Amino acid sequence: MKILQGKGVSQGIAFGKVKFFRRDEVSVKRGRVEDADAELVRYLNAKRAALAQLDELYTRTLSEAGKQEAEIFSVHRMMIEDPDFNSSVERIIRRQNINAEYAVAMTSRNFAEMFSIIEDDFMRERVADVQDVSNRLVRCLMNKQASQQDNRGKCVVCADDFSPSETAQMDRDSVVSLCTSRGSATSHTAILARTLGIPAVVGLRDEFYEICDGDEIIVDGGSGLLYVDPDEETKERMQRRQAEELLHRRRLNELRGRDNITRDGHRIGLYANIGGLEDIDAAILNDCGGIGLFRSEFLYLDSSEPPSEELQYGIYQQALSRMKGKRVIIRTLDIGADKQASCFILPREENPALGVRGIRFCFANPEVFRTQLRALLRASVHGRLGIMFPMITSLEEVHEIKCIISEIKSELDEKKIAYSNEIEIGVMIETPAAVMISDMLAQEVDFFSIGSNDLAQYALAADRLNPSLEQYHNARHTAVLRMIKIAAENAHANGAWIGICGEIGADEELTEAFLAMGVDELSVTPTSILPLREKVLSLDLSRKELILDAIGSVTANN
Repeated sequence: MKILQGKGVSQGIAFGKVKFFRRDEVSVKRGRVEDADAELVRYLNAKRAALAQLDELYTRTLSEAGKQEAEIFSVHRMMIEDPDFNSSVERIIRRQNINAEYAVAMTSRNFAEMFSIIEDDFMRERVADVQDVSNRLVRCLMNKQASQQDNRGKCVVCADDFSPSETAQMDRDSVVSLCTSRGSATSHTAILARTLGIPAVVGLRDEFYEICDGDEIIVDGGSGLLYVDPDEETKERMQRRQAEELLHRRRLNELRGRDNITRDGHRIGLYANIGGLEDIDAAILNDCGGIGLFRSEFLYLDSSEPPSEELQYGIYQQALSRMKGKRVIIRTLDIGADKQASCFILPREENPALGVRGIRFCFANPEVFRTQLRALLRASVHGRLGIMFPMITSLEEVHEIKCIISEIKSELDEKKIAYSNEIEIGVMIETPAAVMISDMLAQEVDFFSIGSNDLAQYALAADRLNPSLEQYHNARHTAVLRMIKIAAENAHANGAWIGICGEIGADEELTEAFLAMGVDELSVTPTSILPLREKVLSLDLSRKELILDAIGSVTANN
């Protein structure tokens, strides 16, 4: 038996046989054509076929894995329709009288090289997407389909890494686990595995090459361990663990309908983070107390034009109605940095994480902002609405937001259009500046929501998208926890409530600390709600002061 160590990115135990994912190599040769116009027509036909394939992949992935995983195919569609990409292909065909396959390959190579030298990790990661798009176009030009993998039986599918297209086209009934030599917790492989609820291990590096096709293997997606050709004792031990996990999931299902109250009577709200209407069923199924983060930017990401007021109103109205009186917090458009939308032309910035993003983008695009706010106000009569504003750094920003909302209310009053007067207004605490003025902010709003991913990034000066800085981007850092504690104290002292909607909210090792700080709500992925409820029910905060002392005293009161 061999034991290999990688990075566990999706928990669970899986048994199966290794099946290496094999790609068809697309060989492109340069060839001369006599009729450049006819070659361009051939390219346009291939382009239409590729776009149709992407639409099919988007639809299939949307239904099987959700909007976040499907979104990559919208990005691929944008690449194929990119004017610069198409101009380059046409120019090469016409000037050199060469075949479209070679023109596509040359253009893709140039784009990939351009992305690879940009000092922005998000853009560098697009190199794999460019190659994926190029292969799709070339296959369509050659009238070739990607070969289907024979995954009969329960397979642990292995590869150096998987492209979005490859993960979307897998036979998910037979794939019990995914393992890669590269990748990170935010790779397509990791996201897909977590969405499907199958174990995954990435970052095996050199140890990956000790695995062979057909090997019997056990994958522990929690610890990142792989047991190759396991002995009987290991099999029995891992089978017991797998059975325990299944039993645990069944026990969690029995917690539906229970209140989130500790043994000594402390209550906390457990809400769901969603990307759109398609996620509401999962939120309801997992017995959420409400929606703590509706990421409205997803309405913009897959559209060539900003969504109209009527479209947004319809979506917000449905979300509020389906939640039947439970609080729904919708974050206003949070675009910029790693979130790019084709319907907006955003200038390249040297440091996009510190650039025009969140509320800054909204202020710079007032009609887009006002359109969204009008839709939200109109929808508010259909349920219990909270509106949350991202990337707040000053009191003046909140004053400007409230002024704009007041103006829109006056416009609606003039047109005799109804809206609720019970809308809650909140801000995200995701910058050190917001933490330091949280006492003043709390006097202006109804609630705070901690965006721990960005708060850690800015507090620790570590780009959260840079894999080489993963060890420095630590949301458990004492500085980050102290900031959350300060914000919680200032919120309660000034009549506001506070939640956490970042990744750290699902960290069960910190649940007790958050309750001790006085955090009122945790908003997490739907599948994390019941495990968190189990954790809350097990806690006793009678030793609250000891817990707070462990975090560190940061106020005069302590």
